[in-house]
Amino acid sequence: MPELRLLQSLLDTKCVYILDCWSDVFIWIGRKSPRLVRAAALKLGQEICSMLHRPKHACVTRNLEGTECQVFKSKFKNWDDVLKVDYTRAAETVQQNDNLQGKVKKDAEQKGQMKADLTALFLPRQPPMPLTEAEQMMEEWNEDLDGMEGFVLEGKKFARLPEEEFGHFYTQDCYVFLCRYWVPVEYEGDEKKKGQGGGEGGEEEEEEDKQPEEDFQCVVYFWQGRQASNMGWLTFTFSLQKKFESLFPGKLEVVRMTQQQENLKFLSHFKRKFIIHKGKRKQKTDSAQPSLYHIRTNGSALCTRTIQIGTDSSNLNSEFCFILKVPFESTDNQGIVYTWVGRAADPDEAKLAEDIMNSMFDDTYSKQVINEGEEPENFFWVGIGCQKPYDEDADYMKYARLFRCSNEKGYFSVSEKCSDFCQDDLADDDIMLLDNGKEVIMRIYLKHFYIKSHTFSLQVYIQHMRSKDAEHPRKLRLVRKGNEPHCFTRCFHAWGAFKTPPS
Repeated sequence: MPELRLLQSLLDTKCVYILDCWSDVFIWIGRKSPRLVRAAALKLGQEICSMLHRPKHACVTRNLEGTECQVFKSKFKNWDDVLKVDYTRAAETVQQNDNLQGKVKKDAEQKGQMKADLTALFLPRQPPMPLTEAEQMMEEWNEDLDGMEGFVLEGKKFARLPEEEFGHFYTQDCYVFLCRYWVPVEYEGDEKKKGQGGGEGGEEEEEEDKQPEEDFQCVVYFWQGRQASNMGWLTFTFSLQKKFESLFPGKLEVVRMTQQQENLKFLSHFKRKFIIHKGKRKQKTDSAQPSLYHIRTNGSALCTRTIQIGTDSSNLNSEFCFILKVPFESTDNQGIVYTWVGRAADPDEAKLAEDIMNSMFDDTYSKQVINEGEEPENFFWVGIGCQKPYDEDADYMKYARLFRCSNEKGYFSVSEKCSDFCQDDLADDDIMLLDNGKEVIMRIYLKHFYIKSHTFSLQVYIQHMRSKDAEHPRKLRLVRKGNEPHCFTRCFHAWGAFKTPPS
């Protein structure tokens, strides 16, 4: 100990020290010290404190390197964190000396520097997938599919789902689909056989027998509706999943999905006829009430869904197709079904809407395809309620982007959701940014009070879009959860009530 004085330089970051000052026992822990040494020092410090007669206020104090208390620092010579400042110099030229050590120095250097990742705001919007490419992917994935079995949760057990109900889902139900896929096997090339020379026919047959057999893989897709309970997933994990794992050991993969957040490969098996109904599958509903379905494609033909929405003419849009069922109180004719084609709807989607109508309803219903402006007054407008103003364009589909602003990584970052986003992608814990081509809407929850960094990112994005897309200048808008305007909700397919946590 130089000059019998304690110096800060004596402390090694890889060691642990005990300083006994009679009225206080300090344990200094280096940041790189072993965990076992730390534990031993804490126990030894308690023993030392109890060995001698000390004042009643004596205690053992733990000090981590870089966060030492002032009493501990006072025991050392010239240990202080006061910055030496020359007040005769300009503030910009004052330099920090090297008297801050360890973590304190590091924190002081990084103070005022907030790390942020805004890369997603400057990336271009994901282009829509061409129809031919989507159909090719759909065909390839279905070629690999060897078989598919469906199950639906009824009560507390999963029952087999009839094949005619494949593609029909209900918001309050849970479904399980077991898909078996062929796995391609690499065979020996013909050139290798030719290189061996002309052998006998028996040898060629033996070589063919030695070729590996085709392998397979099983994928279990678990689908949960927006209004379904999480008990469905627990029931699956303790029943069907264990059964499948015993049947296909080492070849099983489980994929959990929620409504409108499905796997693309899973969607491809239904060939764009993915229909979501309200309620439960076998629940008795009021059959006398009309029902309206909205057909919409988000970014790719693979992401085409037909979802039941509120039966209201204000939900119509001239760029989409809708299916309206108007029931009758008759045994011979159950009702009439209309496929409503907007004047600006895509022709391929109009044909798909007619096919979906024919697959959804049997011959007990009268079916009719009508164009916008040719609606019959007696059944269509009466069945849908009454004629109300509705949107005549869907330009937002060309520009819609959803961003999430979060601090979950330990710093502020912005990430973009895929083009097939839905209402459940809106996170209450974070602030969401929605660009609809005309406005950039910041959606916040009631508990969000500090939004300075989020507002900054919003301004950065607006300035960036002004330089990239000067023809469509964006305006800034702030909304709270529960008060979303129509220009916000229409960007989401089948917007509805928010999920309520179970009581």
